[in-house]
Amino acid sequence: MASFPLPHTLLGEGPHKVIAVHGWFADRSAYAPLLADLDVGAFQYAVVDLRGYGEAKDAVGQFTTAEGAADVLDLADRLGWERFSVIGHSMGGCVAQRVLAAAPQRVRRLVGVSPVPASGLQLPPEQWELFASAAHAPENRRTIIDITTGGVRPRAWLDRMVRRSLDVSDAKAFRAWLDSWAGEDFHSEVEGSQVAALAVTGALDPALSADLMRGTWLRSYPRGELADLPGAGHYAMDEVPLELIRTVEDFLRADGDGQA
Repeated sequence: MASFPLPHTLLGEGPHKVIAVHGWFADRSAYAPLLADLDVGAFQYAVVDLRGYGEAKDAVGQFTTAEGAADVLDLADRLGWERFSVIGHSMGGCVAQRVLAAAPQRVRRLVGVSPVPASGLQLPPEQWELFASAAHAPENRRTIIDITTGGVRPRAWLDRMVRRSLDVSDAKAFRAWLDSWAGEDFHSEVEGSQVAALAVTGALDPALSADLMRGTWLRSYPRGELADLPGAGHYAMDEVPLELIRTVEDFLRADGDGQA
């Protein structure tokens, strides 16, 4: 598996290093609503673009969560970060858990924001078709976003989210990523890990819900925690940015702010 230098944004100079990985529908701009209010004194963040997205939109690859994790570890090496925490949204939560599986000694803390479980996500046939065809059908992307945010978000916001998704993702890569994050089961590789692991869910998201995390995430991680945000759906970065920052950074601070 050839390494690839992930495009990224660096913020802050804090001693606690953090790599943030986006989800299926966006590049690193998914984290844009958070950037102005992060604690850049306590943390240093690297916010990345996975292959097939953003500045890496034209990158070749297998577009798998294992490959994404290898790219994250390569970036950590390039940055000189021996130990770091990992945040992943949705599909990126799967990538983050792959990082833990590949290099458990390097992960300080793990955060999944509406994370896909390490066991994958079994979709009924009609849902699979909706997701698989979303690569080339903007209306299906819109339907997925609407459903996973409780059907209560403004039309213009849904339209903007779809436009961003189309602009920052390569359709072939988008489709290929689905097979990996939904179809692969590697939970046995992380089960029992003693890394502190927080799952943040949105109460309006019927897909990657708190109940699902109780049956997957909390069973895999003995030091697992769950925070369910009442005003959020699947896209907490857009829906409740300040609540998300507070929840995640309080969890990261519990490991201490000293140099790793």
